[in-house]
Parts: sequence; structure tokens; C-alpha cells
Amino acid sequence: MVAPIRKSLDFIRKDICRLRKNIYKSIMGGAEYMKSIKKYETIINEALRSALEYDTPEGQINEFISFFGKHIGSDRIYIFEDDEEHHVTNNTYEWCAEGITPQIEHLQGVNMEVIDWWYDTFDEGKSVIISDVEELKGVHQVSYNMLKYQNVCKVVVSPLRHKGQIKGFFGVDNPPAVDYNALTMFLDMIGTMLISLLKIRNTFQKEQYNASMSSYSALSEIYLCMHLIDIKTGKYEQIKNVKHVEKECEELDQENFSKRVYTTMKYFCTEMYLSSVLEFVDLSTLDRRLMETNTIVHEFIGTVSGWCRERFIKVDSDEKGRLWHVLYCVEVIDEQKRREKKLLYLSETDSMTGINNRGSGERKITEFLEKKKGGLFCLLDCDKFKKINDTYGHAVGDTVLIKLAAVLQRACRENDIVMRLGGDEFAMYLPGMPDKAQAESFFKRLFTQIDKISISEMQGEKINVSLGASLYSDKDRATFDTLYHEADAAMYESKKIVGNHAIIYSDLPQARQTPL
Repeated sequence: MVAPIRKSLDFIRKDICRLRKNIYKSIMGGAEYMKSIKKYETIINEALRSALEYDTPEGQINEFISFFGKHIGSDRIYIFEDDEEHHVTNNTYEWCAEGITPQIEHLQGVNMEVIDWWYDTFDEGKSVIISDVEELKGVHQVSYNMLKYQNVCKVVVSPLRHKGQIKGFFGVDNPPAVDYNALTMFLDMIGTMLISLLKIRNTFQKEQYNASMSSYSALSEIYLCMHLIDIKTGKYEQIKNVKHVEKECEELDQENFSKRVYTTMKYFCTEMYLSSVLEFVDLSTLDRRLMETNTIVHEFIGTVSGWCRERFIKVDSDEKGRLWHVLYCVEVIDEQKRREKKLLYLSETDSMTGINNRGSGERKITEFLEKKKGGLFCLLDCDKFKKINDTYGHAVGDTVLIKLAAVLQRACRENDIVMRLGGDEFAMYLPGMPDKAQAESFFKRLFTQIDKISISEMQGEKINVSLGASLYSDKDRATFDTLYHEADAAMYESKKIVGNHAIIYSDLPQARQTPL
């Protein structure tokens, strides 16, 4: 990194010596002129030493122009680099004196035709020297308006040349009262140096880019597709994609990420998830969403691959801390979703009966209670279950539990909660049924179905249950434990009556007289 800069420094020194000799021969008043040149030569040498304190080309270039700005006393020094493909020029580097408003953000994508007369001047081998911007009024009106808007009164601009071609320009706004010819010569010297630094920067960036793309390619193996996006421009680079997506979208915008992804998702995202997907890929809100994290994700169902997960990964930020580049990735998680669903089912389900286990059932009932969704809470167990196990064996006892759970599930509605608490104890919660008459109707229907249970090994012996219930009104406040204890007290009384029987807690003498 340092060696190419030192070679450029040697070249500049030789160039300065050549220029000094020419000046001695051709310029009247050469002593004063050479005094300026020697001053600028000293500044260049000191600027190079200062720039070499930085490890990256970006840092070196910024320090290089900053050093000049501070030592020659101008308002602003800047570099513009031409984008010939789009016929625009971009302000890529800028130094501003204290109190001067930066303009770099407003000077991107400047149409080269706006300042075509600058390029004509460059083609003649000259620099642009504007000693009074008012002279442009009515002659180069667009340039006049642009410079006046930036509070520029005078300006000197020199071209940046590489292999005989103009690649941009380097300028000074509102320089102090100086010999403009000497300043132009100075800028020509700097221009040669800057071209060397910019070439080093390009090589450095290319090496960084290739290394990054190589690592991204390795990372992309786990994804369906991956794109590197420039947040500032909206442009993207495709790192990986799948053939069926490329085929459908080959006619889409190949530069603008937002347009491409919006259209792509209309093909490959189910309608249910489309609005949330389009909201997720909105680049305008991405800086805020990635402010305190390095990655964000969103899941959706695709029309081809099933469950997918889209992800933004922060790559870098600019010098002001604003998000610059991100990776957008999509991976297929359909198999993972199936595993998660199975694990969730296993974690929430009683392995023997297939209904909710105590943990999941209690949690779901608590959610209803927190929403003050009134209903009927039932607690029941199988009468003389130990005798069944002792008489017919545990296998028959298990069959009793399985058949009883199936009856409870059939008797309840889809949103009702049915769970096994453990052993032969079951519980149910029927939201929206806080009425005693409805509850009694439910008990009657339930007992009819239980009475139909037939297990051949039990030789016609019927299964009977004892049921205790607690009615919960929308106006009440209760916890799962409260309802459990009330239903348990009612079930205890129910056990005193032979056969399928239910008692509601409010019918007991010790029942609460005021709402929970």
C-alpha cells in the first residue's frame, strides 16, 4: 500500500523540478512565481507525509485534501469522479472549512452536460478559473445558479487525467487572493498525485470486493438466493439465485432491488403473506430497523418452496454511521417448520391420549382468563380407576383413559380446551358458556357419550366419572388455581353420588356469595 504512494511521490517531485525549469524560462517575474511554487511543493510533501499516517486509501485521500484545505485557506476542496456510462459526475471526496456547509450529498449524479463547458476547457489543456461567479450570469446560467446556491464566489478547477483521458476533476471553492496561474499549476501537481491515490483505492476496493464476494458465495450455500444491496442507490448485485426465479424474472429491472423484489414476490409469495413481505423488503425503513441489530428476519409461505425465511444482514455503514450495504437472503425452512410443529405438538400434548398436557392446557386457559373470556371450567376423574387397573391390568386402564379423552374431545367445540392433568384426572374449559342451564345441557350430552364407551376386556362394566365445575363470568376475576380449587371441591361432593354425576360449585353451601 505504501510503496505505490512513495513511487507517486517520486514522480511528483520530478514533475515539480521539470515545471520549475520551464517556469524560469517562460514566465516574467519568475522569482515571485517560483516562491509560490516552492510553497506548494512544501505543502505537497507535508500532505503526503500526513496521508501516509493512514492505513487505507480512503483515509489517505481524505487527509490529503484536508491538509491542502487547511494550508491554502479555501472554503472547500473536492474531488469529482466521472461515471461515463451514465454520463454523470459524482462528488466523491470533500473537505470544508469550519462554518462551511458540506455539499457532497447534493452533488451526486450531476449531469455532465450541465458543466460541459468545463470539459471543453479541460480538452484545451486548461483549468477552469472563475475569478467572479457573476461573470457567468446569462452566459452559463445553469452553472451560475449551481455555484450561487453553494455560496461560491470564485473557483479554480483542474481535470483529473489518466492515460490521456479525463476521469473527473479536482476543485477549490473561494480560494484566497492568489496568483491563479500558480494555483492552477499547484492543482495540476495534486491531480497527478490524486490519480495515483485513486488507482490505489480502486485496487484496494477491488481486492476487498473480491474477498467479500468469495465469503458471501460460501455463505450463500445455505440460502435459496442472496443479493448484495447498496442502500443509497438501490442497486444490487446477485450473488446467488435459483433457476425458476431467474426464468420468471429475467425481464425485470436488473439494477433496482426494490422494483425487482416487489415484482418477484408477487410471483412467489402466497397472497396471505404478500403485504407483510413487501413491508419487510422496504429499503426506506431498513436503516431504522437495523439500528440496534445486525440482522432481521421475516417468515412467509412461498408458492413453490413452502415456508421461507427472508433476512437482511448489515454489511457496513458510511462515515456518518448510516446504513450503506446489506445482504438480502432467502432460505427454505419448510422442513424446519415441520420439525418445529412436531416438537411443539409433542411439548404440548399428552403422549398417551393426544390431548393437551397440563402445562399447555393451563397456559391456554390462563390466556382466556386474562382476556376475561367467561366460561365453564370442569374437573373430572374416573370412578374406581385403581380397581380397573387392579382387576383388568394397566393396559386396559390405559385404554379407558384413551377412550375417555376421545369422548371429551368430541363433546367439546374446536376452541374448547381439553387436557389431562395426570393419572385419571382431566379438565376442560369451555369459553363462552358461563350459563348454568347451558352447562347442565353439556353435562347431559357428555354423560350420554361416556355411557356408550365399551371395552371388551371389562365384560360390559360401565365407566363412570365424577365431575365438578366452576362457572366464570366475564365480570369475574379469577386464576386457573381459583377455578381448579372450586371445581375440585364440587367434584369431591360429586363422588358421593354413584354413576356419572356433575355438581357446579355455586350450588355448594360453601360456595362464594360474591364474584371473584
